[in-house]
Amino acid sequence: MRSSTWKVMGILNATPDSFFDGGVCGTDFSAAIDRAAMMIHDGASILDIGGESTRPGAHSVSLQEELDRVIPLIEAITSRFDITVSVDTTKSEVARIAMKSGAHWVNDISAGRFDLQMAEVCASTNAKVVLMHSRKTPATMQNQPLYENVVSAVRSELLESVNLFVLAGVSKESIVLDPGIGFAKTTNDNLLLLKSCDSLLSTGFPLLIGTSRKSVVGAVTGKEPSGRLAGSLATIAETYRQGARYFRVHDVAETVDLLKMIDAIYGGIDD
Repeated sequence: MRSSTWKVMGILNATPDSFFDGGVCGTDFSAAIDRAAMMIHDGASILDIGGESTRPGAHSVSLQEELDRVIPLIEAITSRFDITVSVDTTKSEVARIAMKSGAHWVNDISAGRFDLQMAEVCASTNAKVVLMHSRKTPATMQNQPLYENVVSAVRSELLESVNLFVLAGVSKESIVLDPGIGFAKTTNDNLLLLKSCDSLLSTGFPLLIGTSRKSVVGAVTGKEPSGRLAGSLATIAETYRQGARYFRVHDVAETVDLLKMIDAIYGGIDD
């Protein structure tokens, strides 16, 4: 059963160089479909399909290569399953074709910085939009990130992106904000953001948290990506307590169980 008060977004990487899952789905189409089916079975409400790695140090791929990776997968998933599909892209043309091919959301880690046509495409296709905070590019974002006040800066810069998309015609009801954990942030920056969801929620927009197996979890626990599940779940539990309701994860079943348990503790269940 999926809760109406929270949504789990399952990560489906159609890339050969993803930091955690090794890009298996990116090189095996049938494996990607099987992975999608499993995440849906486990309780995902949204599948986020990406064809370009955005891990620290990653370099961009061509438009055609990204299209070749994600469009057949979007078409296959939307024809087989009743599931909301998000395309994880910074390219407006990928977003446009993905929406035409059955996607419902656009998840842009640059919040429109990389492609000035993205806001117009999202408006014209009635996309639900995730605007994520970042600076620079994936290849350079971790080169000495510096903020006077990271929470204030992230809030302000996200609102600038919101204004850009709203002016292009995207409704405020279609916008979700993401603080961009791990994107142009130090470990301390990430931790400050994770305990300051109230500042971002005060904007009036819902919040998506993407901490799944990221370096901030490794920095605190001392674990490699394969050992970061428990730490990732801790960040989800805490940010849910503060009011975040969307969670982008690799581990759908464990996240769904966590959120169901929290709901049961605070809201009870019918006998």
